[in-house]
Amino acid sequence: MMTECTGELNPSVLGTQEYWEKTYSVEIDNFKSHGDVGEIWFGEDSALRIIRWVSSSPEILQTSDKIIDVGCGNGMMLVKLAEAGFTNLTGIDYSKKAIDLAREVTNDKGYPDIKLTVCDILSDRIRLESDFKIAHDKGTYDAVSLSPDNPKEKKERYIQSMYDLLGRDGLLVLTSCNWTKDELQQQFNSHFELSHVIPTPTFQFGGQTGNSITSLVFRRR
Repeated sequence: MMTECTGELNPSVLGTQEYWEKTYSVEIDNFKSHGDVGEIWFGEDSALRIIRWVSSSPEILQTSDKIIDVGCGNGMMLVKLAEAGFTNLTGIDYSKKAIDLAREVTNDKGYPDIKLTVCDILSDRIRLESDFKIAHDKGTYDAVSLSPDNPKEKKERYIQSMYDLLGRDGLLVLTSCNWTKDELQQQFNSHFELSHVIPTPTFQFGGQTGNSITSLVFRRR
């Protein structure tokens, strides 16, 4: 829910690093014990829609194009991209436990060459490569937006960091459950232009039609 006075989302534990460290610590144990990779955020269908778009993109992507998954969590999005034939893949997350889990998962699935790095996109950007063709984010911008500490400033740093990661005409594929298409366009307009809307399921309530999640493709200006 958004606060009326600031236009920002109400703070949540989902916006804290401590929450994700605890979450992925449990998921590592579950994976080692039962082979359960953990939650796939926004559902597997959401991930598959993005994979289909990337695989058949009108941008004529090459399988060797550099792709980075920002906030990669358990690494399953990277596994799906690898299964689709993409070979130059990097995953980052500010949770060390998430990267530990992603390394377990990607190795188990047969993709040990996927690069995985503990990195906070808001403060450690200088440690990363640049010139990525695609930066993918499914939920990380949402988590940044839910931070209890200076979310507006952090969102601005996030947008600048994503801009810096991408090469000329690079693409940001962003999925959010907290922001609408119009809100995201307004927030990213300084550095990105909307290139494509990835269709997502709609719902009807009170005579109005809406989307529970929004998936957009932005092009670097």
